[in-house]
Amino acid sequence: LKILSKVREEFGVPVVTDFAKKTHAKEIGKICDMIQVPAYLCRQTSILLSAAKTKKPVLLKKGQFMSPWNMKNSVRKIQSAGNDDILLTDRGTFFGYNMLVNDFRNFSIMQSTGFPVCFDATHSVQLPTSMGNISGGQIEFVPSLSRAAAACGINAIFMEVHDNPNNALSDKNTVLNLEQLEKILSQTKKIHELRLELSKKWGSD
Repeated sequence: LKILSKVREEFGVPVVTDFAKKTHAKEIGKICDMIQVPAYLCRQTSILLSAAKTKKPVLLKKGQFMSPWNMKNSVRKIQSAGNDDILLTDRGTFFGYNMLVNDFRNFSIMQSTGFPVCFDATHSVQLPTSMGNISGGQIEFVPSLSRAAAACGINAIFMEVHDNPNNALSDKNTVLNLEQLEKILSQTKKIHELRLELSKKWGSD
């Protein structure tokens, strides 16, 4: 948290992090601008309520094992604690062993909760524990999946980025090289803007 606070102060950017113990939420809420609920804990009532009680926006990731329509139950738990500032996130769905797949219907289904939806582009290409003790990944698909997600109407995009992925301490097989970021974001933003323009002209469908 001290590191995140320093980043926030030095660079003037908002910061977000996740947590796995409900007792950590309060301290995270004091430092971070947004608090993240990890995918594996998206149904955990104590985690959801403690995140909500920070009164900070909650980034709620859909579990790889969850259907998009069942996310409404997690949303209700957060709302029950008086927090209506929620960003739902899709990070892929289990598709057999060591494989995730993106069902792009998830975006509009989760948006039916009334909350915006984010696409987690880098975790979506993860191949969980496919390399024995660590996860592999197919980072080459991040650009095309990001463009497709933008065309499907996402409200935000999430990526883990590193200036030297081979030396990343976590998820080195699925973190995006910093050199690729500007191009991918530029393309994704243009598609997002075009979709908004077409929606105004032809309707949201």
